[in-house]
Amino acid sequence: MTSPLRIGVDLGGTKIEAVAFDDNGAILARRRLPTPSGDYHDTLRTIVDLVTGIEAELGTQGSVGIGTPGAVSRASGLVKNSNSTCLNGKPLQQNLEQALARPVRIANDADCFALSEATDGAAAGADVAFGVIIGTGVGGGIVAHGRLLAGPNAIAGEWGHNPLPWPQQHEWPGPSCYCGKAGCIETLLSGPGMTRDHFALTGDSLTPDAIAVRAAAGDEVCEATLARYEDRLARALAGVINILDPDVIVLGGGVSNLSRLYGNIPRLWGKYVFSDRVDTRLNPAQHGDSSGVRGAAWLWGR
Repeated sequence: MTSPLRIGVDLGGTKIEAVAFDDNGAILARRRLPTPSGDYHDTLRTIVDLVTGIEAELGTQGSVGIGTPGAVSRASGLVKNSNSTCLNGKPLQQNLEQALARPVRIANDADCFALSEATDGAAAGADVAFGVIIGTGVGGGIVAHGRLLAGPNAIAGEWGHNPLPWPQQHEWPGPSCYCGKAGCIETLLSGPGMTRDHFALTGDSLTPDAIAVRAAAGDEVCEATLARYEDRLARALAGVINILDPDVIVLGGGVSNLSRLYGNIPRLWGKYVFSDRVDTRLNPAQHGDSSGVRGAAWLWGR
């Protein structure tokens, strides 16, 4: 008997990827296309083309889950809070269901990441897992007892749009955020946030990878940038631990590839966590860049 086909779609800022899985998580087909820049209708067409192309290749139809920046408002059914701003205010789920002639499930991309890692990744078996994406933006998702939490406002886990805890004088009020506030965690802990912080003090525009390479070679200025970043990340995650007390925090996204984070952050966050000891584990994502698309497919269960 053939296992049901589950298609996950990762709607990213630069690419849209669709992957078909069988019931055991094995990849059956994978396709990706560039994300149309700022064009909602072309984005819809690209998603539909990817899904129908995979189904034509495999000769069968499957369930479809979508991981997207932002979330679908429970009040209006429209996308909100997306840093891919062409999606905001649009009936993405309704349009896709019409185009594909079937129900579609949609969740925030960080929620999909968290669901993937909690299902059979770096947080498998944990009672409570917090999944973090640190890349061009900062997002989070919560899985408790195997269930993805969304919340009545569809914003569970949105730690990136809270202010940085215990701000130092030079960090206040903080950089402006696209959400209209200033000093959001995202503005300081995203990849561009690290680049901006380094540039503000040095006039040198470097990617996080380049900063890490120079720091490892003995560059004291780059080392200082990483030290500031790590203390900020430790404070931000300590705030999560103080509220959620997760068993595991899993990091994904481009900045999560800095291996030094997994030793340094747990050494730093203890002084900010309201406990005599911190048993929360900090793990890198097991499924890497594929975790978001896997989690999108698992929105229909396994």
